[in-house]
Amino acid sequence: RVSFMNNQKPQKPTLSGQRFKTRKRDEKERFDPTQFQDCIIQGLTETGTDLEAVAKFLDASGAKLDYRRYAETLFDILVAGGMLAPGGTLADDMTRTNVCVFAAQEDLETMQAFAQVFNKLIRRYKYLEKGFEDEVKKLLLFLKGFSESERNKLAMLTGILLANGTLNASILNSLYNENLVKEGVSAAFAVKLFKSWINEKDINAVAVSLRKVNMDNRLMELFPANKQSVEHFSKYFTEAGLKELSEYVRNQQTIGARKELQKELQEQMSRGDPFKDIILYVKEEMKKNNISEQTVVAIIWSSVMSTVEWNKKEELVAEQAIKHLKQYSPLLAAFTTQGQSELTLLLKIQEYCYDNIHFMKAFQKIVVLFYKAEVLSEEPILKWYKDAHLAKGKSVFLEQMKKFVEWLKNAEEGNQQLSSCVK
Repeated sequence: RVSFMNNQKPQKPTLSGQRFKTRKRDEKERFDPTQFQDCIIQGLTETGTDLEAVAKFLDASGAKLDYRRYAETLFDILVAGGMLAPGGTLADDMTRTNVCVFAAQEDLETMQAFAQVFNKLIRRYKYLEKGFEDEVKKLLLFLKGFSESERNKLAMLTGILLANGTLNASILNSLYNENLVKEGVSAAFAVKLFKSWINEKDINAVAVSLRKVNMDNRLMELFPANKQSVEHFSKYFTEAGLKELSEYVRNQQTIGARKELQKELQEQMSRGDPFKDIILYVKEEMKKNNISEQTVVAIIWSSVMSTVEWNKKEELVAEQAIKHLKQYSPLLAAFTTQGQSELTLLLKIQEYCYDNIHFMKAFQKIVVLFYKAEVLSEEPILKWYKDAHLAKGKSVFLEQMKKFVEWLKNAEEGNQQLSSCVK
């Protein structure tokens, strides 16, 4: 028995070795990038420009060819017609195909059809998602190696794929490459890209995608540092037919500026800086960032109300509020020079008193204080009372204001009634 077992042992490695060699030979053929390229290009040549046939060929080939290993080669061919060398050039001696994005017509409809090819391929072979994302990032870095027409086609295709979710907006980081930005390639590419993206969706959907990857405040980096201004961005993209993108960036800058303004205001108030210094600072920020007076008065109100630890007792909070707001009324008065600004402040007061239950009975007292301090005037108060108020706490606040509004309407009867109606 021992002899028999010993006789069998040498055969096992011999058989195993033969099978291993066979597999190795198969792998060598299957994992040869040149052969992989030839197979794909031959198949694409046979399908011709029928993109539905292209999609079917790619679907079927995934079962026979190793897309996972050669994702980069596959996508190079579909975009550029052959394998790309560093920098984005196709070697002259390499096999290539004209069934690719770069050889197609330069129009949105054709790029939409190519986008469908990529969509179907990636839906069928989910593992290609990461490889495709890496491919697009690489292609964006190679932009200088492509012709203007090729860049335009790639931009349109990328915009469509961003719109339908095949690509994540984080790929746009490649456009911030210093050389691409410096030579104006990034900005020109972005025009075509955003046009097709917005055409597929709208500016709001684009904004959501950018916000998700923290790129909503980075679009001005498409330009060199000396041109990174809202004015330059707005002029460039508006002239290119992308006014909605210009307005979006302007709004983003304003939002950022508003946050900074509020933060600085609260710090100045906590330090007890003189109002004249605060007013000067705010007016400079308004001018620099094109912030409206209505926006500023809302920020000041919010900042003023956030600097205090309010009493939890309703009967004490009104007295505390009046004392606090009387102190800050000169600051608010400096930014209620327009009726619309006064109305904005009234609405903010209403909203605050409604949202903070202890202030419900303080609304009228605050409004009267601001009227006496010339922060609010007659006309905006009457307009608020008539039809410009919010729904929040409407019945409570209108009832509180009834006597005061009647007095305003009959102001000629004298100031004595004012003191009686506000007690």
